[in-house]
Amino acid sequence: MSIRLTRLPIYQVDAFADAVFTGNPAAIVPLDAWLTDEIMQKIAMENQLSETAFFVRTESGFDLRWFTPVFEVDLCGHATLAAAHVIFSELGTAGEEIVFETRSGVLKVENVSGGYRMDCPVDEISVVSDDQVSSALGISVVELYRGKDDFLAVVANEGEVRALTPDFRRLAELDARGVIVTARADAADNCDFVSRCFFPKYGIDEDPVTGSAHTTMAPYWSGELGRRKLRALQISLRGGQVGCEVVGSRVALSGSAVTFLRGEIEVPHTVS
Repeated sequence: MSIRLTRLPIYQVDAFADAVFTGNPAAIVPLDAWLTDEIMQKIAMENQLSETAFFVRTESGFDLRWFTPVFEVDLCGHATLAAAHVIFSELGTAGEEIVFETRSGVLKVENVSGGYRMDCPVDEISVVSDDQVSSALGISVVELYRGKDDFLAVVANEGEVRALTPDFRRLAELDARGVIVTARADAADNCDFVSRCFFPKYGIDEDPVTGSAHTTMAPYWSGELGRRKLRALQISLRGGQVGCEVVGSRVALSGSAVTFLRGEIEVPHTVS
């Protein structure tokens, strides 16, 4: 047995962004065949971005998987958008739609004017009570919900979202992937709602722009505001805008993406 190095292409894409240094960066690694889970996790750890996505072409589209620096996850919106951007813009794949097979089922991404439109399942939420969430956030929560993976904390106003200084250690101890904090947007923002998202348990204290969180927030705000189409702003340090449209049990997320880096990585594999 011996160890050899395999060279693989890698791209870093800023998703939900109109220019580099904004939105949420994701690393994208196209593959001819799957690497071991251990190697993919180590690549994600090496990248130290909120997500590294890997895809393999199939007869019907692409298989897609997502890894944080510490775990594989069931759904990641911004890395899906970034993967579609690589397939369309970097690899030159023809057509107007890509079909991804994922741990969350089939996800479709359309190449539309001004960016991409991604079809995702709605996250079903229910009202819960948990004083530990308010305590970890250091703020009074007006309404608290639990989705499939995360808590959704609704607070009084945008100013409170912007001023948050959570206790990340205590957030990591909660029985959830993370906490989404949201409020109705100020009129000056030209959007409907704002948010910040915290996932310290998954190695991400604060995620810059979180596509999956909008599958949780969009249905809530659609009901509150009485509209299917909404404009969202994630007010992290980098910031990013997400278009949302709730259609039954699905939510379409729209945004742009920009390539920041094109490169190559070397990974070890065992040969006999």
